[in-house]
Amino acid sequence: MSASSHLTSTQPAPWWSFAHVWMVIAGPAVVVVASFITLYLAISSPNIVLEAEPSPPSQQGAQGNANMAPAMLARNHAATGVVPVKPVTPDVQSGKP
Repeated sequence: MSASSHLTSTQPAPWWSFAHVWMVIAGPAVVVVASFITLYLAISSPNIVLEAEPSPPSQQGAQGNANMAPAMLARNHAATGVVPVKPVTPDVQSGKP
């Protein structure tokens, strides 16, 4: 055996011939293409802005505030950590405050 047969010169393959390189490039490329598609859809068909119609004042009276009471109590409890106490209503019939 000669020394030249052991020293065969193998050229490394070019980078584009490896499949894993294309897998690494394909991920970000798909994201870029998807972002342009999303941008096109957002520009070509914008959502319609709906005007909010105020409800009549008769429906916003005391009942509107009473409907929000449980939500307000829960919000205040979550923000402060204090358990809400029901307010004491004065007894109208006995005249005591």
